[in-house]
Amino acid sequence: MYVARAIALLFSSLLLASAFAQTALDQPHITLLEKPRRENNTDLASAEYTSGFGGAALIRARSDLVLVPVSITDDLNRPVVGLDQDNFQLFENKKPQQIRNFSSEDTPVSVGIIVDASGSMRDKLDQVRDAVRQFCDVANPQDEFFLITFADAPQLVTDFTERPENLESDLVTTRSKGQTALLDAIYMGVEKLHNAKYKRRALLLLSDGGDNHSRYNEREIRSAVRESNVTIYAIGTYDRFVTTQEEALGPQLLSGLAHETGGQAFALSNVNEMPQVAQTIGTQLRHQYVLAYTPQSAANDGHWHKISVKLRLPKKFLFLHVDARAGYYAEGQ
Repeated sequence: MYVARAIALLFSSLLLASAFAQTALDQPHITLLEKPRRENNTDLASAEYTSGFGGAALIRARSDLVLVPVSITDDLNRPVVGLDQDNFQLFENKKPQQIRNFSSEDTPVSVGIIVDASGSMRDKLDQVRDAVRQFCDVANPQDEFFLITFADAPQLVTDFTERPENLESDLVTTRSKGQTALLDAIYMGVEKLHNAKYKRRALLLLSDGGDNHSRYNEREIRSAVRESNVTIYAIGTYDRFVTTQEEALGPQLLSGLAHETGGQAFALSNVNEMPQVAQTIGTQLRHQYVLAYTPQSAANDGHWHKISVKLRLPKKFLFLHVDARAGYYAEGQ
């Protein structure tokens, strides 16, 4: 068995190297084991699990099942697909956990797109519109979206829709003015996703600075995000010279929130790069893995449980990046 696994890993290494040499920036890498997708759902007769297995950033289902979506990317942020359950190691509070179920299917996602429409975005909205278009162009046809814009306060501009052209149409009339209620907009997005159709839920945030006009503070938003099942992706386009502390802390704020949820934050110096990055994020969302496990120790303690995911691959693949949610709050007794 060990000899066979070693041969499989060697063969997969060749496939991975070949794929990396041939794929475009926005294309997934077909890597590792090309064998039938494992169907290992028979031991869970849970409707919540069955409908949401491709689902949320972190969902607690019945039987104390924890689901952990994971994105694997290379140094160019291209998704790596084709990995098998045996390529993953999962830990809770540093203790290894047995992966009971595994999926790599492309399932629909509910996405909230949050656009900064403050005064400083006046010369960047054309690139924002293009970024939203590029993101939606690579989405799953069944995905649903809503659009929030924010300046002095957040505003729901487009309610849930499966027609991306509705968002694009509403963005045409968006005008920039006012200050930046970034944290309030994130809070509105998280709350809105409580009513989403799908268990997989994400926020895509497009901004150019930090917060300077919100009622909620960073601590409150971090708490709300930790308790949600939402993955946050952020694209920040920042000026070279900033005049306020809020602007200076903008990249750090978005990076921290994205990391907590298993998403990513991109800090751009050139706003023209925003559409390409949005397309990359959309592609990543379609190529996530979902690992499911039952904690070895009782998890209904109301405490924070830290999660970490590692890859079991030859050392030559250490350049691959793993993005997964940092943990979850267990339900109290």
